[in-house]
Amino acid sequence: MKRVVVKIGSNALTLPEGKLDVTRISAIVDQVAWLRSHGYEVILVSSGAVASGRGELRVTHNLDSVEQRQLFSAVGQVKLVGLYYDLFREYHIHVGQVLTTRENFHSGVQYENQRACVQVMLENGVLPIVNENDTVSVTELMFTDNDELSGLIAQMMKADTLVLLSNIDGIYSGHPDDARSRLIERVEPETDLTQYIQDEKSAAGRGGMQSKYATATKIQQSGIRVIIANGKREHILTDLMERPDEVPHTEFIPR
Repeated sequence: MKRVVVKIGSNALTLPEGKLDVTRISAIVDQVAWLRSHGYEVILVSSGAVASGRGELRVTHNLDSVEQRQLFSAVGQVKLVGLYYDLFREYHIHVGQVLTTRENFHSGVQYENQRACVQVMLENGVLPIVNENDTVSVTELMFTDNDELSGLIAQMMKADTLVLLSNIDGIYSGHPDDARSRLIERVEPETDLTQYIQDEKSAAGRGGMQSKYATATKIQQSGIRVIIANGKREHILTDLMERPDEVPHTEFIPR
């Protein structure tokens, strides 16, 4: 089976006002179910817990950034996974939650236990849904963002492809809103695109194109294909896997 890690960012999962976009999440679920039924083994790395919790709670007193992250993620993760559970159940797909920290990717017992956990899920037809454990991941324990986490998962599980879904089609030669900019469709190993990378952070998450580029170039060197694409496009996952020439994206060719 072809093993694919799909990372979907907060901007692709949320509405402009910050609430979860249930219609978009449902569409992603439909596509993941289709991929599984067509010979793909999928691991889903999903952002959205903090945004989900922020939309659920109305806090009347001041919280510092760490307190906000812990509170909103604790509440939001339950809501997010509950939604995935209900949607995947319609396809008779069992889901399992994996909450992790940077510490779990250091070589040793924790690394092997985590790898074994994800592997036994896959062997038994369970879809792993991975996210950072935001309730305990603060300061040095934090990943840069879920782009970094998805890359580490792809390496750990020896995936064939890593798909990074955002709210734009990929890497452009200029600002995406500039009509003169062109989409860079293919990136060979050792190609330097730093001059084209915008330094903007995403509105709902911690990442941005700079983070995706850093992850993509690193994972590309590991022999894993990396795709950056727009998670808000219809049928994006199925098109990328089955009809890649028909959908705009940036692909990093593995070494």
